[in-house]
Amino acid sequence: MILESKVRYLSTIDLFRDLNPRELTVLAQATTVYSVRKGKIFYRSDEVAETLYVLHSGRVQVYRLSPEGKKLVLTTLHSGAIFGEMALVGRRRNTFAEATDNGVVYAISRATLERLMLHCPQLAMRMLEVTGHRLNEVEQRLEELAFKDVSARVASLLLRMDAHHDNGVICVSHQELADTVGAYRETATLVIRRLRDSGLIETGHKRIRIINRGGLGEVAGLQVAGSA
Repeated sequence: MILESKVRYLSTIDLFRDLNPRELTVLAQATTVYSVRKGKIFYRSDEVAETLYVLHSGRVQVYRLSPEGKKLVLTTLHSGAIFGEMALVGRRRNTFAEATDNGVVYAISRATLERLMLHCPQLAMRMLEVTGHRLNEVEQRLEELAFKDVSARVASLLLRMDAHHDNGVICVSHQELADTVGAYRETATLVIRRLRDSGLIETGHKRIRIINRGGLGEVAGLQVAGSA
């Protein structure tokens, strides 16, 4: 039953959609599933990449640290996301990955993936798609850091995060927002207060709900569908 559950879940991951049932079973047999607690560090910068992870539940931040210890969050991952993809090219990592919630992950060794690629070359193409998407995200972040002020960056981030929260409530701290948009916590807090006072969002303890997507999109400099 556990093996069947692993096969069923892995079959829903876009990266593995070209694997046939036998290959999915082989992958599931070689996959380790374990629970993680908030704060778990999956890997650190400069470690050799040997494992690919699939996030079953919870959230994971991928970030860099400056020599002074300042964090810049590159992306926050949700259920179904993969991370640690550098394992497929055998390079050293240049980021950290940390669980920001309790959750469950699937861990797959590079050796397992390499064997599967020999039988299913399409897997390598899917990995290129994932890497390309991740690169586009980083380029978008760099563009925002270079050309947008903090208010616009916070507004853009909230709109992106809202897409991952079906109940309309974004669970995030001001520190997380600051780390992601490249600002000080005090600055992020000031922006959140201004957005709240403008009637664009509602706030609670580590919770934000967007109540005017159109207005928030204007702050972000975006055209937003479903404007209020």
